[in-house]
Amino acid sequence: MSKSILMHENGGPEKMQLHDVEVGAPGPGQVKIRHTAIGLNFIDVYTRSGLYQTPMPNAVGREASGVIVEVGPKVKGFKKGDRVAYCGVLGAYCQERLMGVDQLVHVPKGVSDEQAAAIMLKGMTTEYLVDHTAKAWLKKGDTILFHAAAGGVGLLFGQWAKARGYKVIGTVSSPEKAALAKKNGYKWVIDYTKEDIVAQVKKITKGKGVPVVFDGVGKDTWNASLDCLQPRGLMVSFGNASGAVPPVALGILNTKGSLYVTRPSLGVYTATRAELEASAKSLFKMVKSGKVKIAIDQRYPLANAAQSHIDLESRKTTGQTILVP
Repeated sequence: MSKSILMHENGGPEKMQLHDVEVGAPGPGQVKIRHTAIGLNFIDVYTRSGLYQTPMPNAVGREASGVIVEVGPKVKGFKKGDRVAYCGVLGAYCQERLMGVDQLVHVPKGVSDEQAAAIMLKGMTTEYLVDHTAKAWLKKGDTILFHAAAGGVGLLFGQWAKARGYKVIGTVSSPEKAALAKKNGYKWVIDYTKEDIVAQVKKITKGKGVPVVFDGVGKDTWNASLDCLQPRGLMVSFGNASGAVPPVALGILNTKGSLYVTRPSLGVYTATRAELEASAKSLFKMVKSGKVKIAIDQRYPLANAAQSHIDLESRKTTGQTILVP
């Protein structure tokens, strides 16, 4: 039997309960994985709350690492004992599970299980944001803006963008988070509880604004993000931490400078096996090079998943958080 956090209806953290689940044997193209670490992401909150509708019951979670303990028929490229990781596959809050191998990547030497579990989703999100979504808008030396700089994606983004030659402005909610962001690649940090984001961005850029804003916060930062952009700038809205952005009249993009907006997702950027492997390879290369350092700032036992959600939603967490099966 495997311990699993199951949810039978949407709601608060209390809806997630620990259960014993029979996993069974892997079928064709599948392996059984024993998790060693499980990543915590804000998308887990969206799943739990019902913002993102999913079938019931489910084990929440979309990211983990572990070891293959059993291999089903017709499996190629994976064997018992391999260290593997995945992201984007619902049901990660458990000790063991069955997985199709098309959804797995090998974890290389030099990357720990905890690192892999903590960064697959957030790290590959950072990879597509910097290296693909905004690449046509940017050149080395450009200044860009990222909201929630001390969050899981934020700390990776600051390091990654700096490694690519960009100068990054980050927004945070406390002096402690500002100091953390500064240590992780951000050249400037704005405490939005004390400073006006738009005014500070205009001051830093000498009135020009930035060519790209990366906004995973959503509703609370939408208007400020648009006002920070240069004419023909790109608004990358990739998350809803404060709630979904309400309906927008497209004419606002014209009045604020012929702006562009995109609402990307990791699944589209890793839709093929080749894209998934290329993204993971780029991520692991960054980690092994030391250009992107991974700090696991919080660890919770799997049974305490509800508390991890409470802390995440109240912005008590920083950087990377894992659940320990």
